[in-house]
Formats: sequence, structure tokens, C-alpha cells
Amino acid sequence: MKNVERGLSKRVPSRVPSFEIIGDIAIVEIPEERKDVKSITRNIMRNHPRVRTVLRKTGEREGEFRLRKFRPIIGSVTETVHREHGCMFVLDPTKVFFSPRESTERERIAKMIRRKEDVMVFFSGVGPYCVIIAKKAGVKSVHGIEMNPDAHRYAVENARINKVGDIFTPILGNVRESSRKFFGKMDRVVMPLPKEGHKFLHQAIKCIKPKGGNVHFYYVEHENELWKNSIPLVKKAAEKAGRKVRIVKKRKVLPYGPGSWKVCIDFRVGRKK
Repeated sequence: MKNVERGLSKRVPSRVPSFEIIGDIAIVEIPEERKDVKSITRNIMRNHPRVRTVLRKTGEREGEFRLRKFRPIIGSVTETVHREHGCMFVLDPTKVFFSPRESTERERIAKMIRRKEDVMVFFSGVGPYCVIIAKKAGVKSVHGIEMNPDAHRYAVENARINKVGDIFTPILGNVRESSRKFFGKMDRVVMPLPKEGHKFLHQAIKCIKPKGGNVHFYYVEHENELWKNSIPLVKKAAEKAGRKVRIVKKRKVLPYGPGSWKVCIDFRVGRKK
């Protein structure tokens, strides 16, 4: 994906605060003490002519749907179409969680998947993992569970416009309950929620077929204690589920905050005895 799509442009002056671009919307983080908001906005729009709306972050993500509050600087339309890896995603960042910074990770996962797999995505949002996997990986099926009604509505639309509705099935519901009917039926489970996802490791492992399969688990670790908490969480959940696991790969994905990283542990769930 081009740098323009990710909101990473070296042409923008260094005095412009960090920002990201979702479709034709720029989301910028401007400290309250900055007085040059209009100048910042003009620089962004000059370097990214496609931008029509600029939103200013006014708080951290909060609530069960991980939503952030914004203040419009320019424009009022907050629904957009974001393009990534040949796929289109309709969404409204004021109503759903979506991170263009995770584009590389979504592609990495899609490339790891084998043909004809049955894949489950927990906390699937508007369906970016699901659509890319359905379109690129040649899988048999992809199911995505999401409890935000707005995100689910967009996921249904994104399955339609990307023509993967016969492969990708969006499910509106709670992971703990909705995953039960998929126990023992999945070749792979993706868990992109880093903060609360560990609470559902047991369900992810239970979803894996008796012959074995793979799980991609995301977590937030302090940079001085990488893997100290995440790997024990995986092993504890596996023990609870009565399955053996093998760590295949562990990697830092993105900076998550001061001194912390979003990390991913790819692990293999062994054959059920």
C-alpha cells in the first residue's frame, strides 16, 4: 500500500503532528497548546489532495467498542471508503475502530493462511482481516465475530462490495457466546484485540479442529518485559482447554504507547488426543 494510504508522507513538514489517513479522512493528534491548527490542516490537505475531512483527536479510546472522540476541523462527512491491498472498506471512524497502521499485519496473516482453511476472526470490526483473507488466501470460509452493531453493519456491506459474501460470514454477537458453535471447527483463529483479547484465549483454542491448527494472539507488553506475560497466558489457556501448544513466532507489531508494544504470538495448537 502506498504511503499516502497509511498517512506517512515525508513531504509533510516535521512541525505537523502525527496523523493517519483513512480513505479521504485525516485524523490528527494536535496538542492543546498548539495554536497553528489551521496551518497544520492546510499542510496535510496540500500534501494529500484526496483528503476532504480532517478530524482532531480529543480523547483516548474508551468503552466496549474502543471508540475515540473527535472534533471536526474541516468537513463534516465522516463516512469514507478506505482502500487496502486491493480491497475496499466502507466505515465511519467516529462509530467504529479501524487502524490503517495494521495494514502490513493484515497482509502478513493473509499470506500465512493455506488454501481451503476455515478461519475465525474474533473482534472482527468492519471486516478488514476477514475480507483480505477471503479475497487473497483462497480459504474455504471466514467467520468474523463483532459486537458493535455499526461495525457489523459495515462488515456486511464490505463483504458485499468486495464480492466475498459467499466466503465471509459476519456475526453480530459476543465472542464468548458466539464462538461456542464453532468449537472444534476452525483451522485458524485471529485475535487482533490487544487489550482484552487474552480473556478469550480459551475460546480461541477450543475453536481449533481436533487435528490441530493455528492461533494469532495479540497483546500489549512493556518493551522491557516482552513475552513475560503473553506467553504464560497462552500456555495457561491451552492447559485449561486440554491442548498442547507450540510457539511458532513472536514479533513486535506496532508501538502502542510510551514504552509499550502491540505484539503478536503465532502459536500452533496440537492434535487433540
